[in-house]
Amino acid sequence: MKFRTTLLSLVCLLLGGIGGHVAAQIALPPVQLPDAARTLPALPDLDAGPLISVGDRLTQVRLDRINALVRGNRDDIELDDRGEPAVRGILVASGVDPAMIALAAGKGFELLDRERIEGLKLDIARFRVPEGHSLGRARKQLAKLLPDAEVDVDNIYFASGPGGAVPHAALATAADEGTARLGLIDGGVAAHPSVAGRVEQRGFAKGAPSASRHGTAVASLLVGSGSIQGAATGQRLLAADVYGTDTAGGSASAIARALGWLAQSGAAVTTISLVGPDNKLLAAAVARAQQRGMLIVAAVGNDGPAAPPAYPASYRGVFAVTGVDRKDRALPEAGRALHVDFAAPGDGVLAATGTASTDRLRGTSFAAPLVAGRLALRYPAPAIDRIGPAVIALVMEARDLGKKGRDKVYGHGLICGTCGAR
Repeated sequence: MKFRTTLLSLVCLLLGGIGGHVAAQIALPPVQLPDAARTLPALPDLDAGPLISVGDRLTQVRLDRINALVRGNRDDIELDDRGEPAVRGILVASGVDPAMIALAAGKGFELLDRERIEGLKLDIARFRVPEGHSLGRARKQLAKLLPDAEVDVDNIYFASGPGGAVPHAALATAADEGTARLGLIDGGVAAHPSVAGRVEQRGFAKGAPSASRHGTAVASLLVGSGSIQGAATGQRLLAADVYGTDTAGGSASAIARALGWLAQSGAAVTTISLVGPDNKLLAAAVARAQQRGMLIVAAVGNDGPAAPPAYPASYRGVFAVTGVDRKDRALPEAGRALHVDFAAPGDGVLAATGTASTDRLRGTSFAAPLVAGRLALRYPAPAIDRIGPAVIALVMEARDLGKKGRDKVYGHGLICGTCGAR
């Protein structure tokens, strides 16, 4: 009880008197709070095989996944200087003006297009990498040339759980009445009966929206009813498909556009069960969405604790969620973020996977929507002054696991422990 009382005092202190555009960013974790090619392959048998560590096996799975993606899509994808996949030959920049564009052009950086993401009030320029330049070298050169702009590659993000396309599947649709306050950034959502009439979808990649197993599963765990009981059962959902049939789907720019649509549509809580590297465009988009009062819940991924920190889960203000098995033990394959806020069921979770199919799934992807759904019940509309009470209520609901109090493995504890029909 003393821990809870101290936590409540800390939350109130952190939330009180915070104004300006950074309020949403620092109000949360200081508390502390596709297609088949773009999703994780089946995990290795962690209890069998060669006598090497689980971490080594998971690291190899991660590297194999990245290499397979690049090998199979060389015309569209390449590795950046960190070894992370990105859209081939493209740099993205925000905060640029006509003089900067002219300066870049003089050094061989051709402007491809400019766009404004209205929901985030964020302007983006896309440049072509000069002939003969590697992506990493070009990024460093353009960043040095335009020191007042935010320059990065257009990294690609993976769904943090098994998935794949659902061939020829009908898409879930929404009825006309009602307002959706829950958002999802993932693949498209199939018309499974558990989500019928409650999903409005929009595409942010070639061929999108297109139904996927992963997007359908996460959506059903958010708002499903009937055979699949979601954590916010019966609610309406806005689903942004950032993969479609695009070989370079799941990019930072696609996620940024999706966040803009969700922010403009009034989404209060958004689930992102995708993982990848830190990226300046993605960081800016997340921060802008938070400034509008959006709470973002993200999975820590399934690349193991030895993997690099997962983003967007590692961004300040994002709720980072890990998964537990049926005995409430942390999944050995659970990735890491710079902070972990909550745990939720991530093993044998029953979810929809197509228009008429269900499956029991494993991964942190399927833990994140359970936390997001419970949070949405406490935070139905974006409003900075309501974040504190919503966070407090969610923390009070959590069941302590691991070391007493908040810890680095389970965060504040287990949410929705009986969800997913485990």
